[in-house]
Amino acid sequence: MEATRAVFAEHGSHALSVALIIEQAGISRPTFYKYFDNAEQPLQQVLDASDRALADGLQAALDAASDEIGMVLGGIEAYLAWARGHGPALRPLFAELHDASSIVSPHRERTLDVLRERLIARFVTLGRTPPPAIDIDVLLHAFEYVGFRVAMAGPGDGVDDDWARLTMARIALVLLGTEADLDTARRLLPGLLRSAD
Repeated sequence: MEATRAVFAEHGSHALSVALIIEQAGISRPTFYKYFDNAEQPLQQVLDASDRALADGLQAALDAASDEIGMVLGGIEAYLAWARGHGPALRPLFAELHDASSIVSPHRERTLDVLRERLIARFVTLGRTPPPAIDIDVLLHAFEYVGFRVAMAGPGDGVDDDWARLTMARIALVLLGTEADLDTARRLLPGLLRSAD
């Protein structure tokens, strides 16, 4: 599995092959075929584990939050922790999210559905009317884009975890929060909103 992750990180899914995986893993072809029928099977397992890690990390953050601000801040930290956990594999993952011919693309849609459902359920648990599903979709797509920018950033781009955290908070609070949430967040997050100067 680690060899598949490493090959995917370097070559993406389109160039993934049994030959590259067994070379990286240092195993024989018969050993590989004892467990898998093709190169896509271990990649599916890697992607499934990634999907679960994101959904479970977000769920833990949502469950730990006592209010909407905690949901936003905890969700951002969970997302950034998930992204950091991918290392170099994050680049091809984000690069192939919108590629219909990639094995990665269907994982994206399923994961977005799970995340949307979990956010809606948490709003209900907190006794708040959930935002429209389209607003949650915009939030998730924006988080995805911010994550992509962090993954693709080069030195001096000004794109780092601090930028990502603040940008995600701005988006989440405007899409999901109330005026009271925004006022509270402004006190907790200096620089959340730009001054008029």
